[in-house]
Amino acid sequence: MLDKADLQPPVLEKENALKTKGALQRNALGLGDRPALVVVDIVNAFTDSDCPLGSDADSVVAANVTLMKAFHHRGLPVFLTTVIYRNERQARVFRDRLPSLELLTPESHWVAFDSRLPIIDSDSVIEKTHASSFHGTDLCAQLAENDADSLVVTGLTTSGCVRATAVDGLQNGYRVVVPREAVGDRDIDAHNANLYDLNAKYADVISVDDVIAQLL
Repeated sequence: MLDKADLQPPVLEKENALKTKGALQRNALGLGDRPALVVVDIVNAFTDSDCPLGSDADSVVAANVTLMKAFHHRGLPVFLTTVIYRNERQARVFRDRLPSLELLTPESHWVAFDSRLPIIDSDSVIEKTHASSFHGTDLCAQLAENDADSLVVTGLTTSGCVRATAVDGLQNGYRVVVPREAVGDRDIDAHNANLYDLNAKYADVISVDDVIAQLL
């Protein structure tokens, strides 16, 4: 076992900083035997900076392409979410608060998946109206049907739909992993703060390479 004297200064500084901030003790849980990939809202509205909802997300898309191929290769379940409003009543308060959401109508180019994603027939599509991929959808039932025992949550945005999905994943009894390169946000400060908080309480925030290394 390492003694304090064996730790490098940056490690000690981080440890002391966490104590100062009052961070809770946490355990890294990793993935189970049959993880599912939940790709949150990698749709044109969020990957095209010409859309008010979008940002420069090329690196995030590339990381998701890598993860989707890895899950496909191993025959593991992949779910992709998009946000669509089919009538004026759906998510009315959410849309009143964020008027740009009104762009997400069924016929809109913005709700289509980014064409760079390697989607295959076995992938499942989840249509949602709020931040969490679980809220008002059958995602939980589909995960059970696929015998998923843990989740890799990716996509856009870190502070919004990714965070909500990761928290709800834990609350529905799944270990959750968030690959840091595979999520993004319009606001880098919000991105960093939410990754820190997710890792502190709700999910393991690790690299894409480390996620792939854990896949059976």
